[in-house]
Amino acid sequence: MRELLARGDKSFSFEFFPPKDELGEQQLWQAITDLEPYGPTFVSVTYGAGGTTRDRTVAITGRIARETGMLPVAHLTCVGHTTDEITAILDDLARAGVEHVMALRGDPPGGPGTPWTPTEGGLTYANELVALIRERTDMRIGVAAFPEGHVDAKDLDHDARVLRAKYDAGAEFAVTDMVLRASDYVGLVDRAHAVGADLPIIPGIMPILNLRSMQRMVDFSRRELPQETVERLAPYADDPARLREEGIAIATELCEALLDAGAPGLHFYTLNRSKATREIFANLQITV
Repeated sequence: MRELLARGDKSFSFEFFPPKDELGEQQLWQAITDLEPYGPTFVSVTYGAGGTTRDRTVAITGRIARETGMLPVAHLTCVGHTTDEITAILDDLARAGVEHVMALRGDPPGGPGTPWTPTEGGLTYANELVALIRERTDMRIGVAAFPEGHVDAKDLDHDARVLRAKYDAGAEFAVTDMVLRASDYVGLVDRAHAVGADLPIIPGIMPILNLRSMQRMVDFSRRELPQETVERLAPYADDPARLREEGIAIATELCEALLDAGAPGLHFYTLNRSKATREIFANLQITV
C-alpha cells in the first residue's frame, strides 16, 4: 500500500461489515463479487463494538484472502480486549492469511457519545495498538483520521498530534471518516503535514442514498451535514429515486474535488452493497 502510493499510483478501496444473518451474508458476497472486477487496492472489513464480530471479521478477511484476488484489511479495536486477547486475534488473522490491519481505538463500549472506558489489561489509545501490532507482527498497519477532528479531540491541532502519534508508532497510511466537504479533507492533510504526520491519508466516501439514515450517521459523530448538501437534497425528500440520484451526483462531485486536491485515492463505505459505488466509478470513469 505505502509503496503503491509512493509511486504516485491512486488507491481505490472498498469497506464491508460482517453480516448478522444468512441473507446478509449472501448480500455481502454478492457485493464482493460485483466489486472484485474493479481491482481495488484493498478491501477492509469492520470490527463490531466490543469485539462482537471478531470471529466473523477473521472469517471474512480470511475467505477474501483465499478465494479472491483482493487484498483484505481487517479492522481491530482496543475495545473489550486485553493485550493478550489482541495478540491472539492477530495470530488468528495471520493464520487466515491476512497481512494488513486497520488499528483503531474504537467507539466507547456504551456506544457513540458515552464516556470512553479502557478495558482492564488492555489499551487506551490507537497509537498503543499500532505499537503492539508493530512489536508482535510484520503486518502493515493503517489507522483512522478525521476530516473535522475526532469528537474527543480538544481541538484540531490536538487531533493532528494524535495522528502523528499513530504515525510515530508505525502506521503506514490513514483512511478518513466519511468526508462531507473537500475543504475539510484538505484542512486535515495540511494539519497532518504541519505536525510531521507524513503518511498518505485516503478520504472516505459514503454517498447519501437516504437522507434520514445519513443524518443519523452524522449525528453519531456530532457533525452536521453541509447546508449546501441539505439544500440540494431537500426538494427530493418525498422522492426516494430522485434523492438517490442527487446523492450519487453529490458524491461524484466530491470525489472529483478530492482527487483534484491531491487525494491519493478514495475509500468507499459500501454498506455491503455495490450499486452506488459502481455508479460513482462509472461517473468518474475510473480505471483501476
